[in-house]
Amino acid sequence: MNYNFDKEINRIGTDSVKYDLRRKVFGTEDVLPMWVADMDLETPQFVRDAVKERASHQVYGYSYKPESYYKSIVNWLETQHNWKIHSKDITFSPGVVPGLVLSVLAFTQVGDKIIVQPPVYFPFFTTIKDNGRQIVHNNLIQKEGYYSMDFEGLKSQIDSRTSMIIISNPHNPVGRAWEKEELEELIEICEKNDILIISDEIHSDLVFAPNKHIPLASVSDKAKARTLTFMAPSKTFNMAGLSSSFVVISNRKLKKIYNSYLESYHLYLGNIFGTVATQAAYSDGKNWVREMKSYIEENIDYVKAFIDSNLPQIKLRKPEATYLLWLDFSDLDLSDKELNQFLIQKANLGLNQGVVFGNGGEGFMRMNVACPKATVVKAMEQLKVALD
Repeated sequence: MNYNFDKEINRIGTDSVKYDLRRKVFGTEDVLPMWVADMDLETPQFVRDAVKERASHQVYGYSYKPESYYKSIVNWLETQHNWKIHSKDITFSPGVVPGLVLSVLAFTQVGDKIIVQPPVYFPFFTTIKDNGRQIVHNNLIQKEGYYSMDFEGLKSQIDSRTSMIIISNPHNPVGRAWEKEELEELIEICEKNDILIISDEIHSDLVFAPNKHIPLASVSDKAKARTLTFMAPSKTFNMAGLSSSFVVISNRKLKKIYNSYLESYHLYLGNIFGTVATQAAYSDGKNWVREMKSYIEENIDYVKAFIDSNLPQIKLRKPEATYLLWLDFSDLDLSDKELNQFLIQKANLGLNQGVVFGNGGEGFMRMNVACPKATVVKAMEQLKVALD
């Protein structure tokens, strides 16, 4: 292995949300923070070197994205995900969530219904609710920890006010990498009912073999015509603090409408360093990603084996994607508040409460294992002591 992922990085005092807001979020600093979805692994040297080189210039003036930036994205998506797009399909997003907000404003009206599939990344809810739209909960179906889409339920929930669906692909927090057949069925329903698809694919590079990430818009011409795909190198290369998101829109009409909102809010320029970091990541990051995924999968396997051997009170199905574990504590028979307090006060762990992800999150907690293995080992030992 060419990269040292065991290296522990001290992030305290860097205005880190994960570390420096522990007291505000958990009421104490004495928790091992495994909640916010950024890594505790070192941002790769080739990304940092590119940022340093640009930072060494004497002027940080207005900048645009060069053609080499677009080509790096095009090449990455083709080599990593077998998705052939054109540079002209790509436009900027000030962040995936801000991009979702822009999409809601651009393509729906106040009072429209927008579908989500909980338990799911919780900003989906506020993106809809805070902008005067109605949330439709098309809950995922769970069977022994395996989740699938409820297509029959989806069909019954659609009416004349339903104009959009926001999906998580791969899914955060349940860890599904949706298969082609599932995406095809979803697309058919949306095509029949003229529903726009917003696909959050920020975890696309974090899929474990034999599973594969299938960009929803790549499935068919029908999908390409009605899908906005939001992506970023931020989760993959641990650079979430930079403005590096982008959106792929092959439908020229949809792209024009989206860009009009992007420009009306003066959000189209982005950040010099986000542009530089993205190009460096997608140009030089193939080997790093391969080794990083292998390391994180070892962390996941460790947690799974530890739980199976030592913690019968907890259930975990190995995720197909993401570095986020969806832990089922329901056998403890605690309320969600009691469970959270138990983990904070007895296990000294700071995790995400499952209930914030919506329906189906009761009794669950989300744990981030994109960190040195020593952190994972410590977390599981603390959890065992607390449960014992």
